[in-house]
Amino acid sequence: MARVLVTGATAGFGEAIARRFALRGDEVWGTGRRQERLDALARDLPRFHPVCFDVRDADATARALDGADPDVLVSNAGLALGTGKAWEADLADWETMIATNVTALARVARLILPGMVARRSGHVVHIGSVSSEVPYVGGNVYGATKAFVAQFSRNLRADLLGTGVRLTNIEPGLAETEFSIVRYKGDTDRAKAVYRGVDPLTADDVADCVLWAVDRPPHVDVSLIQIYPTAQAQGGTLLDRKT
Repeated sequence: MARVLVTGATAGFGEAIARRFALRGDEVWGTGRRQERLDALARDLPRFHPVCFDVRDADATARALDGADPDVLVSNAGLALGTGKAWEADLADWETMIATNVTALARVARLILPGMVARRSGHVVHIGSVSSEVPYVGGNVYGATKAFVAQFSRNLRADLLGTGVRLTNIEPGLAETEFSIVRYKGDTDRAKAVYRGVDPLTADDVADCVLWAVDRPPHVDVSLIQIYPTAQAQGGTLLDRKT
């Protein structure tokens, strides 16, 4: 039985990942800003422990994770906001994406890694995006934050060499979760249009990848998984839409 910490566990990939680990018997600590969703998961799942805080808040994060010593850290908390071109974008959206996708992810890693290194075991899983490599119109800062996740993951693997701690970066393509609803700030019609005529990935597809990577033998480190729906190529730029 592993101890698993999942950030951003209240919806989408994070919820699916937390469910998979908890239902197979692992102890899961799920973080998020929405207490009511965390409480609902705690009622629904065995061995799920809600931890409510905002990963963008440095002090709250330090308090919440004080003494945390998971075997597996899944850094999933992240978001995209807006699709405007760079000169049209809301600067506050850029700052929120950087604070969440970059600063908070790095902070959580720094807080958790010392325990793993001291034990000489552990596994960090970052949820990145194929947009780390493939540019698209309106992806400006979001794609840049995921490029940080990709390079940070590679650099961490170099630092962790010889410690026994593994690092995996999972980069999904088009996936249907609350992601687009958040990106379009609650405009469900625009969010649904993203997936029109396409059979996208699901949160469970991504959760499958996380568990598969974590379950490899200790001498195997799956450093990168890119997962696309069959109907997508080249990140967000090429979609085979059914008419």
